[in-house]
Amino acid sequence: MPALTRARRPLALALAGAMLCALLTGCQQKDEKNETTIFAMDTVMNLTVWGGQEALDGVVAAIYDLERQFSATDENSPIYTLNHSAGTAVELPEAAAGLLDQALQLCRVTGGALDITAYPAVKAWGFTTGDYRVPSQTELDALACHIDYSTVRLEPGSSVLIPEGVEVDLGAVAKGYTGDVLAEELKAQDVASALLDLGQSSILAIGAKPDGSPWRIGIQDPAGEGYLGVLKLEDMAMGTSGGYQRYFEEDGVRYWHIIDPDTAAPARSGLASVTVVSPSGLTCDGLSTALFVMGLEEGTAFWRAHRSLEFDVIFITDDGSVFITSGLEESFSLAQGYEDREVTVLS
Repeated sequence: MPALTRARRPLALALAGAMLCALLTGCQQKDEKNETTIFAMDTVMNLTVWGGQEALDGVVAAIYDLERQFSATDENSPIYTLNHSAGTAVELPEAAAGLLDQALQLCRVTGGALDITAYPAVKAWGFTTGDYRVPSQTELDALACHIDYSTVRLEPGSSVLIPEGVEVDLGAVAKGYTGDVLAEELKAQDVASALLDLGQSSILAIGAKPDGSPWRIGIQDPAGEGYLGVLKLEDMAMGTSGGYQRYFEEDGVRYWHIIDPDTAAPARSGLASVTVVSPSGLTCDGLSTALFVMGLEEGTAFWRAHRSLEFDVIFITDDGSVFITSGLEESFSLAQGYEDREVTVLS
């Protein structure tokens, strides 16, 4: 799937302006730590860069720029315009069209387990507004009929057409794609060390820590508040999808935001969380959602059949069992208090 790593050079403009001072005056200090916390893409992001304040300012500027292009709720965004186009073709800006193209490729390769047209169902459950509700089965059946990524037509020249009643949402891949863009541009500015926590367990590690040791990222226990495990990352991305991240409860039943495209309801696959590790943040985000929908058995088979995508997985089941793919055997360890938990290595 070579198009998943297609060049994103036009997006360099979002960072170049904010980093111009660093380039012209040499004010960027590679050993200088700068960090900030922002709210973007409907989540809190914690950003740490070793490379001068200008590098960090460039990261923030790029995030806000991409958010404006990818948002499904901002009335000024091209995706919002597309969703309200009533079946009329819409010309998307290059970044939005590029992300849509790559998202559709992931939809295809996962057989629709990831489907970017599930947005009406996400809205129906109240996950976009906080006005939570449980739709009737009749409503869910009607919603499921309109979930079909194959109805999205992306033409040469960034023109997109979707049928009336279909809406797209790039939220499942937007943060990962953003991390990929930021990594490319920071490396072009000779930033060798940065940790970008883009929210909801979407993390991009650029290089290693300044002291040369790998980053240590906690893996949330889906059944509790603590960390079940620790993952060592170096120049890699990580994305987690879990039922514990965004949910509501009604009549003792928990409903989460990860929608099964076949039912238009929260996916119930026997998994509590899925963490994907890959050089590509977009791959991490998109596949963590898809594998959560697939479940352990189908998800493991998918990993074995698609190793060319360069990813590894941590599966945590509803009963707390931990399964990791063989590429993580040396980088994953159980956290304190979980040492007795059995970890099954998949090969």
